This record gives sequence, structure tokens and C-alpha cells, in this order.
Amino acid sequence: KIIFFRKRLIHALPRLYPGRSRITFTKMGRHRRSHSPEEAAYEMHCRQWNGKPYYSLDCYLKQQFGEKLYKIAIDGGMTCPNRDGTKGRLGCSFCSEGGSGDFAVPRNMTGDCLSPVPIHGAPVYSALTYHAGIVTRQIDEGIRRLKDSRKYCGNRYIAYFQSYSNTYAPISYLRPLYEEALSHPLVAGVSIATRPDCFTPETHELLATCHQQKPVWIELGLQTMHERTAKLIRRGYPLSCFEETVQSLKECGIPVIVHVILGLPGETPEDMLETIRYLNTLGINGIKLQLLHILQGTTLADDWQKGLIAPLTKDEYIAILLDCIAHLSPDIVVHRITGDGPKDLLLAPTWSLHKRDILNTIAHQMKQTHLYQGCLI
Repeated sequence: KIIFFRKRLIHALPRLYPGRSRITFTKMGRHRRSHSPEEAAYEMHCRQWNGKPYYSLDCYLKQQFGEKLYKIAIDGGMTCPNRDGTKGRLGCSFCSEGGSGDFAVPRNMTGDCLSPVPIHGAPVYSALTYHAGIVTRQIDEGIRRLKDSRKYCGNRYIAYFQSYSNTYAPISYLRPLYEEALSHPLVAGVSIATRPDCFTPETHELLATCHQQKPVWIELGLQTMHERTAKLIRRGYPLSCFEETVQSLKECGIPVIVHVILGLPGETPEDMLETIRYLNTLGINGIKLQLLHILQGTTLADDWQKGLIAPLTKDEYIAILLDCIAHLSPDIVVHRITGDGPKDLLLAPTWSLHKRDILNTIAHQMKQTHLYQGCLI
């Protein structure tokens, strides 16, 4: 009788609810709406990537380490060839005085600065002294800050050398620095932010050795593939240098994460998509998609105050970002889809301070349009 009643009910539903989607019943009697092919593909990829329509860092970490890991940003005490006179002294036009490491735990030591002296075009480093324990203190302090700021911050961490160019030093300095980070009992891996023009064969060899102990990533600041923009922002190296470094790191088995800035002066949405398509061909492992922030003390800040440039609006940024994600290879891990500008330095765009609202808007629009990573390749 129950089966007979169920069949009668199923046949009666279209007449009871005209104009609605077809409804079917599971074995438990619950109903579900039939999906369009686009919606089905969207939901399939969300299930594959732990509920998000893109291959997030959180998903990758849980796949590789079995748990969520948090980054501890630390200062390796180095500088940059674009600041010390080797290639320039002003730095990239968007880079803050902290070398993009404004959230790093401070070293709280003096006298350990870098002073390269160019000889035949190659820097010779002096006055750079490794202080045992300084990395451990920064990691411990970073963990303490995380625990004070949130209810749960994980059991293991990634030591993130963030400030300036963290391969821009002699091996005698880099080796103990990296090894101290790797030896910390709560560190599961190390991520090293740097420039592609700050490597030697010895650096690659050291990184390969460290990678055998625990996972080591290299984060390269490309920002854009377009040479005209690179010249405008004073990046200081050609695209060929980036390509050679990526290839060398791949040969060493070192994962490569690339930083890309959306909204650089003079770039169109198509220019930004060209950078994404270009990176798809290189076999990189991860990407950080970063909104251009106008920070105090930068050349961009001067141009913005003169009215020469304007940052993206929220709607513009999200539209460009979603297009980039849709054209990004699904094998590339998305480490970031927006960024944090230091509140005390950020001049524009101020809407970027509302990070939770931005992330919610991105998630909502991707769901509404059934857009997911790689869907437009």
C-alpha cells in the first residue's frame, strides 16, 4: 500500500506543482531538483575541492598534511637587489618599506642587515650575520599571536619567510636560517618569498636538500607577464629570468607559487588574463591573486594622490578575479584570491578592508553563475 501510494503521489506532483522543476524521490523519500549540466559540473568541482569552486590552499593542505595549517610570517633579515643599489634603490613601485612583509613577526634585533657590494655585476655579501635562535623566537611569537587571536589555530604551521627577497644572501647565511625553521617541532613546511633574480646554483642545491627534510615552497613575485608594465612598476628583471628560475626549481623538485597583482596601472582585463594563460603553460604549482593596494610611502601612492592612477572598484576586481579563476588550470593551487593591506598604511581602495564581505560576494557570484576554476579553458 505504501509503494502504491508513493507511485500515485509521484505521478500527481506535476499537476499539483505546475511550472516547477521536476522532482524525484530518493529511497528515503526526500526530494531533489534536477540540475542543469552547468550546475552539476559546478557542484562536482565543489565536492572535489572541499566545498569551494576552486582548488584552495586549505583543500591542498588537508590533502597533503591531513589537517589545516597556518602560516607564520617571519623576517629573514635580508633586503632586495631593487633596494640596495644593485638594480635600484626605490624598490618596486607598489612595495612598502617593509618589503611586503608588514605582517611578519619582527626580528627585534639590530646589526644583522645586508650590505652587498657589486663586483663585476655579482653581489658580494658582507655584514650579514646569522643569529642562532632568532627564527625560533619569531615562530614561537607568531604561534602565540595566533592562539591569542582565534579559538583554533591548528597543531602545525608553515614558516613563511615573507619580508623582502629571502634567497638574497650567501649560502653560509641561508643554510642555518632555513635549517632552524625546518627543525622547529611545530613546523610542517617552509615557504620562501623571493625574486627570480636572487638565485645561484648553490641556492638551488640548498633548497633541494632542505626539501628532502620537509616540504619547501618558493614564492616568486612575477606580478605580470607584460614587460611594459614590469618597467612601469620597476620590477627590475626580464620575463626570461622568471622562466629560467621556474624551470630550475622544477628540475630540483621545488614547488613554485607565483604572485600576480590584478589592477596594475595601464593593464586591461585582457592583459591580466594573458598573464593567467601564460602561467598555465609553465607548470607552476600555486598562485596568489592579489588586488593592487596603494600604500603610504610608495611611488604608487604619489601617483594616486596626483590623480594619475585609480585602483579597481570592488565590482571591477571581482569581475576580473572570477574571469582569471575561470581561465586558471584546475591543477594550480589558489593560495589567495584577495589580499590584506596594512590598515595603518592602506590609502586605497578602502573597500578591501572588508575582507569577509569580499569573500562572501565572490562565493555568491561563483555559485550564481556556476563558475569554477578552469571552466573556461
